[in-house]
Amino acid sequence: MVTLAAVRQAVAHLRDAHGVSERRACSVLEADRSSVRYRSRRPDDGEIRTRLRELSRQRRWFGYRRLHLLLAREGLVMNQKKLRRLYAEEKLQVRRRP
Repeated sequence: MVTLAAVRQAVAHLRDAHGVSERRACSVLEADRSSVRYRSRRPDDGEIRTRLRELSRQRRWFGYRRLHLLLAREGLVMNQKKLRRLYAEEKLQVRRRP
């Protein structure tokens, strides 16, 4: 399976090197034009990620649910599912006690 980023690079290479249109490059590579043109609209979560890392360093045994409450008290309100996704991406899972 090829990633979407690799497909985008291949389409860009075909366009630049051979001077073909985007439509032609996508048809040769059998890629969807909508997938090649897609740009994410997800907002930047840099501030939330840094604050989440700081809180998890201070309170090592707090999980994402308790950190969610602390962030909400500070005014950083968000969906709990989003916070769990960020928590997992930052690899902040609490280690089990022996």
